[in-house]
Amino acid sequence: MNIGIKHIRYHLPETIVSNDDLQNRHSDWDIKKIAEKSGIYNRHIASKNETAYDLAVVAVAKILEQDINKNDIDGIIFCTQSPDYIMPSNAFLIHKKFDFKTSVWSFDYNLACSGYIYGISIARGMIMSGMAKNVMLINADTYSKYINENDKATSVLFGDGAAVSIISEMENSAIIDITLATAGSEYESFYIPAGGCRLPQGYKTKELVTDYSGNQKTLENIHMNGFAVWKFISKIVPQQIIDILGKNKISISDINFFGFHQASKLTLDSLIKALKIDPQKSFNNLDRIGNTVSASIPILLKDAIEAKKLMRGDLILISGFGVGLSWGTIILKF
Repeated sequence: MNIGIKHIRYHLPETIVSNDDLQNRHSDWDIKKIAEKSGIYNRHIASKNETAYDLAVVAVAKILEQDINKNDIDGIIFCTQSPDYIMPSNAFLIHKKFDFKTSVWSFDYNLACSGYIYGISIARGMIMSGMAKNVMLINADTYSKYINENDKATSVLFGDGAAVSIISEMENSAIIDITLATAGSEYESFYIPAGGCRLPQGYKTKELVTDYSGNQKTLENIHMNGFAVWKFISKIVPQQIIDILGKNKISISDINFFGFHQASKLTLDSLIKALKIDPQKSFNNLDRIGNTVSASIPILLKDAIEAKKLMRGDLILISGFGVGLSWGTIILKF
């Protein structure tokens, strides 16, 4: 059974925050130096009352208007770490908004930058089991809601966005292999300490603290050890890619296109160097939208198609990595 990515659409918030905007807000930040490492110059930021669900609604409307009839959808999977409610899942809100049939199963899952890889794996399993023919995979987040504006480590990196993909049985496209991995022991490298049942929000969780780099945040904001995450990813992601290629008797040179999660320029450069990839075979868009979490890879794929960097029939490899820590890689005929 050949299963692949049939359609992709995405939506970004209208508000754009540039590096000049950040510099004007924080005169003591060396934005030029930060941009050299991050590779990010603009990011789209959701408005105060705009949620990941709201962004997803626009993207879903696009895909239903232009690519597929809603009656052909058998299941909805929504990946987000910034849901509208503790319960129910955002997938149910999408189900209601577009009046899907009651036979269309729906659920959310909580993952970040590896979320697209995991989501394709879940959708593929549903199709292979006979539970669906067409799965709507939604990846959307508004990390800006969790970022303290005085924390340059996170505020320069992340943008908000939503992407919708249709995963289907297809004749000319096929997922060749998928590999997933987890290092739960590293979870404190990237997490939000307060807001869950372990440590509910309260007046103490709203108190500002200053870290060793001078970044200010509260326990309700994202806490990221950027160096620890980069060091870990730089070590384990190339090995995972080498392993899955070896397992399938495919070489680096056989791959036509590498689509990496858009973490930062530093991370992407490290992966390309470690794997000895021809830079012409990779593509990035983080300069204009930043790190959009689990929506990063599908947005990248859609932009690469539009830029004619990704063509029908290409053998491609996509890899996502982040919170968890978790990482995953897929090889597919596009």
